[in-house]
Amino acid sequence: MDTEKYKNKLETELATLTDELRSLGIHNPEVSEDWIEKMNDSDTVSADPNDVADRTEEFDSRRAELSMLEGRWNDVRDALQKIESLTYGICEVSGELIEDDRLDANPAARTCKAHMNEVA
Repeated sequence: MDTEKYKNKLETELATLTDELRSLGIHNPEVSEDWIEKMNDSDTVSADPNDVADRTEEFDSRRAELSMLEGRWNDVRDALQKIESLTYGICEVSGELIEDDRLDANPAARTCKAHMNEVA
């Protein structure tokens, strides 16, 4: 298996994800896998209920996007750590090798095709 190819893909994706996360949140220095939502100036309290509703909706949307990106960021970081520890490309469920075409499609895949729906 050409782990260098996957390492390059993963490092590129990690950089992109980090940039996207920085636009939405702040990296938690106390918990390395955690990002915290940024408060925008528009998130301040307003007396107008419509403004409050709009800001709450925007905040919830940013929080959902941050959560999705954070999950992917952690998967990519884990995959890079597996490359370093020589455990990359091994299914977390069966211990078998993950198919090359699966890794080509998702270099951070944690399982083989047979178990792709078994790990959250």
